[in-house]
Amino acid sequence: MEYRLEDFIHFLIVEKGLSKNTIVSYRRDLNSYISYLKTVEKLDSLNMVQRPHIIHFLGQLKDGGKSSKTIARHIASIRAFHHFLLREKAVDHDPTVHIESPQHERSLPKVLSMEEVETLLETPKLTDHFGYRDKAMLEMLYATGIRVSELISLKLSDVHLTMGFIRCMGKGSKERIIPIGKTASDAIEKYLEKGRPKLVSKKHRDESLFLNHHGKGLTRQGFWKILKRLAMEAGIHKELTPHTLRHSFATHLLENGADLRAVQEMLGHADISTTQIYTHVTKTRLKDVYTKFHPRA
Repeated sequence: MEYRLEDFIHFLIVEKGLSKNTIVSYRRDLNSYISYLKTVEKLDSLNMVQRPHIIHFLGQLKDGGKSSKTIARHIASIRAFHHFLLREKAVDHDPTVHIESPQHERSLPKVLSMEEVETLLETPKLTDHFGYRDKAMLEMLYATGIRVSELISLKLSDVHLTMGFIRCMGKGSKERIIPIGKTASDAIEKYLEKGRPKLVSKKHRDESLFLNHHGKGLTRQGFWKILKRLAMEAGIHKELTPHTLRHSFATHLLENGADLRAVQEMLGHADISTTQIYTHVTKTRLKDVYTKFHPRA
């Protein structure tokens, strides 16, 4: 079974061009699925899998306290896997037919107010090369709305400050061009002048825009640690995620009258319904403002 999984992963990488994080997610879900089939159901072939086997596996996930969102993701992974096996003629049937994903409410993304963003962006101290780097990263995220995975993947050649844009490779290896404002451009320019040269390693050359103290490209985990530390220093006690500035970017644009299609393009969403979640955020925030400040609310 494992070698079929490796074939599928290779298909996702080469033909689908999925991101590293998405591949990791597929592999994790399907490893637990295959382990269940072998150890609990005692199956030694994927062609032996029937619908009840999958139903029982999903039931085990639910009994283990997994959320409906996590279960829905497992179903999507399993369904894609079996579709691939059927297409490759590795099996003669698709056991995922008529298996429905659980309904789950889409939670509204957590966003910072404009004042909180301003406080966070001003938190990095420009007293050393790390301060210049952290300031540039935060300004870049809020100015462009790119994902953290896209931020740490940026190369020096992707940044065009004189023309006022960055080139970003998003999900599915789709390239998009995103404008960047003067404030962020200035922060990046100062980082390139006073910060990055002191982070460059003499042992190896790394073309990543943002480097860690070893002179290598910053990791997602590394950025997450920096964000949590800066939020704590800024006195922001809201629940933060690596996407918080991305969510704030989209929400603040829509609050100030930006076109939904333009925001969709900048965020790199394939489906506009994904972008529309931010319109619900703005409505919720407007209601909160009304309740708080209207004398007869």
